[in-house]
Amino acid sequence: MQTNKPKKNKMSQEKRNMWSGYLFISPFYILFAVFGLFPILFSFYLAFFRWDGLGDMVFVGINNFNIIFNDPLFWKSIYNTIIMGLMGTAPQLVVGLLVAFALNSALIRFTNVFRVAIFLPYVTSIVAVAIVFSVIFSNQEGGIVNSFIGLFGMEPITWSRSEWGTKFAISVMIFWRWVGYNTIIYLAGMQSISNDLYEAAKIDGASLRQQIWYITVPMLKPFIYFTVFTSTIGALQVFAEPQIFQGRSGREEGITVVLYLYREAFGSNYFGTASATAIVLFFIIIILALTNLFIANRLSESPRRGVK
Repeated sequence: MQTNKPKKNKMSQEKRNMWSGYLFISPFYILFAVFGLFPILFSFYLAFFRWDGLGDMVFVGINNFNIIFNDPLFWKSIYNTIIMGLMGTAPQLVVGLLVAFALNSALIRFTNVFRVAIFLPYVTSIVAVAIVFSVIFSNQEGGIVNSFIGLFGMEPITWSRSEWGTKFAISVMIFWRWVGYNTIIYLAGMQSISNDLYEAAKIDGASLRQQIWYITVPMLKPFIYFTVFTSTIGALQVFAEPQIFQGRSGREEGITVVLYLYREAFGSNYFGTASATAIVLFFIIIILALTNLFIANRLSESPRRGVK
C-alpha cells in the first residue's frame, strides 16, 4: 500500500497539470464554439428552411438553392467578386514583391519609415478607407479623379454607377489596403535569404531583373503561396468596400457574394437563401483553396523532376 501511494500522488499531480492546461486554453475554444462553430453549423441547417428571423422555420429542402441559382443577381455577384478579385489582388502581389525588394536593398535610405508607411493602410479602418476613396472617386465633375482625367479632355465618370468604373474604384481600394500587408510578408521572407547569393550573382554579371527572377522569386515560393492563398480567400469575402462605396442599396455593378448574402439576410429577411449563399461561397472557397494547394505542390515538385 505504501509503495503505490507515491505513484497515486504522481498520477494525481499529472492529471491536475493536464486539467489546468485545458482550463487555460478553454476560453478560446468556448468563444470559437459559440461565435464560430455554432453559426457555421446553424447556417448549414438553416439553408434548408425558410425563415424570416422571427416566425416559425419551414422546411423547404433544396428550394433555397434553387432560388439563388435562378437569380441573375447571384451570378452577377459571383462575376463581380471574381473580376474585382483579379483586378485588386493580382497587381498587389506583383507590386508587393517589387516594393519588398526595394525596401530590402541598400539603395533606399530611411527604410524603417517606408516600411511603416507601406503597412499603414492595412491597420487603417476600412470604413475610413472606403469613405476617403468615395471622395476620390466622386461622381461629381469636380471630384479628384474626374478633375484629373478632365485635364486630358475626358468626360467625367459616374464611378459608383458605371459598370467598370465601380469595379475599378473598388479594386483600387482593395489594392491600396492590402499591398502593404503582402509587402511585409515578402520582406520578412527576403530577409531570410543570404546576401551571399546576391553578391555571387552580381559578380557573375546578373542584372537586377535576373536577381529577382532567379534568386528572390524561387526562395520566396512558400511566402508567395501563402499570400496567394490568403488573398484568394480575402478577395472572395469583399464586403465593406462596395457596401460603403455604393451605399446600402448594393447596386449590381459592384455587388459581391458577401454583399448579396447580407442583403438577403438583413435587407429582405430571407435567412434561408442567405445561408444557402453562404454554403455556396464556402464550397467555392474550398475548391479554390484546394486548387491553389494543388498548383503549389506541382510547382514545388517540378524542379525536383528536372533534377532527376
